[in-house]
Amino acid sequence: MTDWTEKHRPSTLAEVRGNDKARDALAEWAETWPDHREAVILHGSPGVGKTSAAHALAADLDWPTIELNASDARTKAVIERVAGEAAKSGTLTEGGAGRRLLILDEADNLHGNADRGGARAITGVVNEASQPMVLIANEFYEMSNGLRNACRDIEFRDVSTRSIVPVLRDICRQEDVGFEDDALQKIAEANDGDLRGAIKDLQAAADGRETITAEGVVTGDRDRTTGIFDYLDAVLKEADAQQALEGSYDVDETPDDLISWIEDNMPKEYEGAELARAYRSLSTADRWLGRVRATQNYSFWRYAADNMTAGVAAARDGKKSGWTRYGPPSYWSKLGRTKGARGTRDDVARAIAQTSGVSMSTARRKILPHLEVITHHCKNREATVAMAAAYDLSAEHVAFVTGSGEDTNKVQSIVEDAHQLREEAAVEGSEGAFEPGSDEGDPSDEAESAAEGDTRVTAADEDDTSTSVERDDASDSGQRDAQENEDDQQTGLGDFV
Repeated sequence: MTDWTEKHRPSTLAEVRGNDKARDALAEWAETWPDHREAVILHGSPGVGKTSAAHALAADLDWPTIELNASDARTKAVIERVAGEAAKSGTLTEGGAGRRLLILDEADNLHGNADRGGARAITGVVNEASQPMVLIANEFYEMSNGLRNACRDIEFRDVSTRSIVPVLRDICRQEDVGFEDDALQKIAEANDGDLRGAIKDLQAAADGRETITAEGVVTGDRDRTTGIFDYLDAVLKEADAQQALEGSYDVDETPDDLISWIEDNMPKEYEGAELARAYRSLSTADRWLGRVRATQNYSFWRYAADNMTAGVAAARDGKKSGWTRYGPPSYWSKLGRTKGARGTRDDVARAIAQTSGVSMSTARRKILPHLEVITHHCKNREATVAMAAAYDLSAEHVAFVTGSGEDTNKVQSIVEDAHQLREEAAVEGSEGAFEPGSDEGDPSDEAESAAEGDTRVTAADEDDTSTSVERDDASDSGQRDAQENEDDQQTGLGDFV
């Protein structure tokens, strides 16, 4: 049997139901695209018509479509190859004005190390695209700030029951299936804004029947979760203590994350005494979460949940109204902003550690800060070139250490000179010159010394022997101090001063 969600998919924008405002905004975006040339993000709950609207738009404008699912092609290379070429190329034979529409579904699924640069690649494609692009996402705030800022956004809201019922009625008539109005109402209410889910339930109810009756409708209890923004709207504006607690059971957030959402958005609704009372409840909840972390006893979560939900709702003086723009916890944004810098810092520390034979911790805490001072803004160019050559640093790494722009001429020229310096050293067979702390002798000298039966013991050898004996007698604390001192001596910082 043909899937009714595909069979009855809207063929034009005019047939998209339940999101008239979003539909009109999408049409306006397409009509004015030659003027602004921006991509657009269609975001909202699953099943509300985002992808259908994108395809209907393309049909209206006679634009061929290329659809890519971010979950299937998440790496930088795949996205740049497929999406990049599709977004840049077009011919006069391809639809209206030679345009094609690139549709990227599940664009909010690009995050974390597993995507290996996928989110950054999409942002790059969006910024360089010469063809219209539509990105589809369920969670707008799961997308990177850079990607959100590079695009327009249009929100598709949950489809109301009164908009779902006429769609179900039209499908029944086209399929020549009888129906009771109560049956369609029951299906629409059970799907709670999910038009696609309602159509699937309608097809299941009609299977093998001539008429769909209310008694014959069995709607499966889907695993539904309340969106965090809907929950915040309820708990901070109108829910009583019991409703706030019970509503939290349907929110797909851990207590540690939920308390952060509530804490950051609470001041947008509460003030004065009610805000103080709410903060006291959050403080108590935070102490319970601390006990969970300390004892690994997760039964304490329920006490934290009581305070962060019911306690916050009870602190409110009365119901509130109006629309409020909630946002994700501010510290999440801070982590996102500094994630790249922290990764670059660790890359530099790793290069220093491997070259100097010290730990990454020592490289990060003791060597890198000195290098930052010595090479600040590349003022000591000779030292900066020596550093880049010694640790084989890229332009990104040099820019991080010196505090300069990666694309500036001075950073690029320093990296080029460092690369040339390493090549010259390789030709001369003296790579060891770029290994700070290296004191290996010429192999020919060693061979000559061995041939002559040289058995001399230098003063340095005696010092090393003495030091070795002293280390054998040292305490554990002394051993750690000696190791740190040895690490400091091996850093080779003197080469750059």
